[in-house]
Amino acid sequence: MQQTIGWDIGGAHVKAALVDSKGVIINVYLEACPLWKGVDYLHQAIGDILLTLPVFNYKHTMTMTGELVDLFDSRDEGVEQIIRSMQISIGQQELLIYIGQQGFINAELVKKQHYSLIASANWIASGSWVAKSAHNALFVDIGSTTTDILLCQNKKINVQGFSDYKRLQSQTLVYTGIIRTAVMALTRTAVFKGQSIGLMAEYFATMADVYRLTGELKEVHDKMDTADGKEKTQLASAKRLSRMIGYEFEETDLELWKQFAGTLKIQQKQQIKIACQRQLSRIALKENTYIVGAGIGHFLIKQIAIDLALPYKDFSELFITTITNSNISLTDCAPAVAVACLSLK
Repeated sequence: MQQTIGWDIGGAHVKAALVDSKGVIINVYLEACPLWKGVDYLHQAIGDILLTLPVFNYKHTMTMTGELVDLFDSRDEGVEQIIRSMQISIGQQELLIYIGQQGFINAELVKKQHYSLIASANWIASGSWVAKSAHNALFVDIGSTTTDILLCQNKKINVQGFSDYKRLQSQTLVYTGIIRTAVMALTRTAVFKGQSIGLMAEYFATMADVYRLTGELKEVHDKMDTADGKEKTQLASAKRLSRMIGYEFEETDLELWKQFAGTLKIQQKQQIKIACQRQLSRIALKENTYIVGAGIGHFLIKQIAIDLALPYKDFSELFITTITNSNISLTDCAPAVAVACLSLK
């Protein structure tokens, strides 16, 4: 019985899903991969995942967003190098590349004209699976770096453009995430001790610091370096946030910084909620609409669903799985799971 590994190659993480021939999810995997530092990090991440698996002749399916990193001179170069890196890593095993709504193509047959269809298509994979499984759903995937917000209607994704440019215009792509987003990129002002204050335009802290302080960032997801390269403790995170407003840090003020983190979280949640409302405004009738949440930030999506008075369904509820004891959730690796399962249809 052949098994399939779905791969989602990002610029900061590599995610994978092992699926049997009937579409049952056996396991999921997540490894840090700062691809902007070099393709060696990609080989290492892929290799680390493969080492955890039994020796087997797998079918591999792949989607990506990592072609965007500034290691590559162009997206085309990124697509080409990522495919080549995967081919080197898996040897002679079958490799299918996801080309969006057109489905899959064998890696050996990929031509330059396919590159634009391959680049940053992972959201189409997960969105298409939700559309097949749900009616009148708003699919929201909050990751470490970005947020995808997609209307799913009549078993299709309903978007106003497929390029990143068009998606940023329509706010189906919101460039904010749970870990890597710099606090200075989230907002120019925040509330501290009851007063509005400007934030320094410096890379002093990230949203990972915010969610360490709110207690919502799981250690297993916390794989990226901190802004200053130092510890990932709550105190270290508080100190980094204090630099954002030039406030003298004292260890005894930890509760104060937890409150400050809470205000920043509210601002990020509001930004994503407004983008959700924009998509929902395109639906004539909302009575039967619900939100499907995915990504390491799905805890935030649950809260947004409550704010919008809409039912919430987790991405994992759309699959059958035998995963019983894993720190990584199926929901954390939505595009990898989707690209594996779509290849079985």
